[in-house]
Amino acid sequence: MRPAPLSGRVALVTGGSRGIGRGIALRLAADGADCVITYRKQAQLAEEVVQAIERGGRRALALPLDLADPTGVPATMERVAERFGRLDILVANAAATAFRPMEEQKPHNIDRTFAISVGSFIAAVQAAVPLMRSPGRIVGISGIDSHQAMLRHGVLGAAKAAMESLVRTFALELGPRGITVNAVSPGIIVTDSSQMYMERGLEREWTPGAATVIEMTPVRRLGTAEDVGGLVAYLVSDAAGFLTGQTILIDGGLTMVSPMNRLKEGA
Repeated sequence: MRPAPLSGRVALVTGGSRGIGRGIALRLAADGADCVITYRKQAQLAEEVVQAIERGGRRALALPLDLADPTGVPATMERVAERFGRLDILVANAAATAFRPMEEQKPHNIDRTFAISVGSFIAAVQAAVPLMRSPGRIVGISGIDSHQAMLRHGVLGAAKAAMESLVRTFALELGPRGITVNAVSPGIIVTDSSQMYMERGLEREWTPGAATVIEMTPVRRLGTAEDVGGLVAYLVSDAAGFLTGQTILIDGGLTMVSPMNRLKEGA
């Protein structure tokens, strides 16, 4: 049997109790990593992820963390250091926003969105790097709203675009220390958040709306948390040691298709 590619490494995934974060944490654990996940409210879901990881023979820990307040990040990293003594992989996955038109955005929502995706990302990298040995791996989870205008998604899209810029700068600064920094930009992934956006943000029912997206996607399906987890697992592996400062799009080809192609599809 081949050894697990991440055996002996410790990973932290923010927002790891559900959705994409859960899929990432479970995949990293399956590849041999001990995993810390953070959550804001859903302690029971976080505990279920911990139990699933432990059943697979890896160590796991769930820590409460409200990333809207970046000053709480260092204490969480201290807990990681106390339990595991190191951190090899940081995955900044958590995000939140209010799905409103830009004219209706409130200052507190703008501040909260940027605090989670930008302020806490910086704080997490700053606190994680002293715990990392070479090779270290940092991955930020972005989204297609960072480069495509999406109704009622403007604030989060701007925050994700800022995070992608930070990824490039951190990659430049941390590369000499043996730490790579990349981002993953998922398309439409089957999660509670995607369903909420479609129903609240676009006022479309999930099932017919998802069917429309599938028809526009070359691979003819939506993405899954497991799809994203597989890409993250590669980026944090030794095989990706020469890849840094990049944002990798994983959307089944959705955003590469010209709108003009819809004319043929509708014929």
